[in-house]
Amino acid sequence: MALSLEGVILAIIVATLAAIVYSLRFLVLLERRLLKIDYNIERIAMRIAHEEESIEREERSIEKRLSAMQKRRR
Repeated sequence: MALSLEGVILAIIVATLAAIVYSLRFLVLLERRLLKIDYNIERIAMRIAHEEESIEREERSIEKRLSAMQKRRR
């Protein structure tokens, strides 16, 4: 059962469309993965900013205590 020229052309078109659909599926999965990575990076950045604020608060507290101690010694 040999395919005619139209059958071969139709098979090529269907295979090309299937490859395009598969590629789009892969791109969607890749985009989802990138969104998860982006979300995690954002969460890490927020944690770092929060930790930095608490360190700065602690630093100001230590500086106040040191300046108070220096004033008492005078």
